[in-house]
Amino acid sequence: MLKRVIRFAAKDNRGITGLETAIILIAFVVVAAVFAYTALSAGLFSTQKSQEAIYAGLEEAQSTMELKGGIIATANQTGSNGTVGQLSFVVSKVLGGEAIDFTPPQQRSDNNGTANSSTSQNTVVITYTDRQQAVEDLYWTLQQLGNADEDYLLEDNERFQITVGSAIVTTDGGNLCDALNPDITVDTKFDLTLMSAIGAVLTIERTMPGYIDQIINLH
Repeated sequence: MLKRVIRFAAKDNRGITGLETAIILIAFVVVAAVFAYTALSAGLFSTQKSQEAIYAGLEEAQSTMELKGGIIATANQTGSNGTVGQLSFVVSKVLGGEAIDFTPPQQRSDNNGTANSSTSQNTVVITYTDRQQAVEDLYWTLQQLGNADEDYLLEDNERFQITVGSAIVTTDGGNLCDALNPDITVDTKFDLTLMSAIGAVLTIERTMPGYIDQIINLH
């Protein structure tokens, strides 16, 4: 009789052990499924974000402008102590992307060489920087060249001539000598930065020679 009880208990224990094993197995499967779903969701989210970043980068690259040729500096005063009153250069668009809006800024009533920030509609902002100063939103004018149409959108195969500052002090929006302090003079190293609403920033770095002629081509 005792042996039967022992056998019954042994069989019962085997049943319980099998049930526990099944429960543990199911728990492992459920946990693994949850982790797999989480990993899959994270992977899809990461892929989507990467795709958005790639498209954003392409959009910016497609709206990038480039400098064509050198920068022409016009002197306000010539000589070894001369100063520059005007900078002029030509830009075009690279790749086949969206057009860049070059609506010119509105000049200030005091002709100090910067744009009227309260009324201007320009989206391209030109900033001057050297070791001693940084002047944002300089006043500039635009001239369409070659086969460019009459609107202010820089499109494929078009070139715009941008002129910063006037050749004559205190007229036509102001001379660079009105906007900068100190002025651009001999051996001055400076940066001109063009920032559009869409697209990469175009930075132009130049250094003035030791003598300022009336017209200087800064290659």
